[in-house]
Amino acid sequence: MQQTKTLKELAEYLAGTVLGDETCRVSGLAPLESAGPDKVTFLANPKYASKVEGTRAGAVLMAPGSENYGRNVIEVADPYLAFAKLLTLFYVQSHHPRGVMPEACIGNAVAFGEDISIYPGAVVGDNVTLGDRCVIHAGAVIYAGVTIGADTIIHANAVVREGCRIGNRCVIQPGAVIGSDGFGYAPDGSRYYPIPQVGIVVLEDDVEVGANSCIDRAALEVTLIKRGTKLDNLVQIAHNCQIGEDCMIVSQVGISGSTKIGNHVTLAGQVGVAGHLSIGDNVIVGAQSGVPGSLAANAGYSGTPAIPHKDWLKSMAVVANLPNLRKTISALEKRVAGLEVLLQEK
Repeated sequence: MQQTKTLKELAEYLAGTVLGDETCRVSGLAPLESAGPDKVTFLANPKYASKVEGTRAGAVLMAPGSENYGRNVIEVADPYLAFAKLLTLFYVQSHHPRGVMPEACIGNAVAFGEDISIYPGAVVGDNVTLGDRCVIHAGAVIYAGVTIGADTIIHANAVVREGCRIGNRCVIQPGAVIGSDGFGYAPDGSRYYPIPQVGIVVLEDDVEVGANSCIDRAALEVTLIKRGTKLDNLVQIAHNCQIGEDCMIVSQVGISGSTKIGNHVTLAGQVGVAGHLSIGDNVIVGAQSGVPGSLAANAGYSGTPAIPHKDWLKSMAVVANLPNLRKTISALEKRVAGLEVLLQEK
């Protein structure tokens, strides 16, 4: 049976304040348009405020001072964050340890933490260390010498290559590859000689790696993803890169080798970053931008090549008018040519 909570209980959980009937009970969450009386919804963007009047939700998560149209409200500082926390409360179930299940393949000298779960078809190599409450799902392959911290989840068909280290509370989504060979080749006449990639990948605590993303091992030392950084699906991180704390790397981003990225950087979808450069703290790079050189901290950039975002907006405004500008210039050229003829006749 699905659990229900009173609005008072939810407000206490969220450190919020109830306006309305605090005894109202709800059993989950839903969007503004479709929520029923037993659901909580949220308003994070003021442009949708008018929808609060028509919602049937049992309560609305809203910022203090917002118009509530007579609805039950839980006032919180950040409605979107509160919504995420309630999704966790209502829908994310705690994992019950399963141990090493039949048909899992376990190597020699594996160090098991307490309350682990290893599902059928998973492969764990020799000399692997698994922290408490680790979960290794079906088809995942953990190569020899890997260390995985407590409460980390490796989803189906993910691969963690030899010697790599993964911290606590990390999530590796299906099909991701941690520690694939870096793309390194030395010219040998008309051919290329592969450079052995003998380094590793280190993921610090609370890192998440999206489905089918790849993080290449370093040529000699470490490809490093620091604490709290989140990688979306289909992200490519090349060898020897260092990504700072609490970064957001969105789908289809590609980062070339030996690039250093600061803390709290956001790279939007399909951003391409050249190698051997640095991006400062708190930088935001807009979608589909190309970054050929280093970027200074605490700024936004867009375009290819990436330039300050405000400059890019001005440039795009001009681009939209280029057909008219071309006509204007052609007309001016004709007028100038006519004036030159008149001057010559005089």
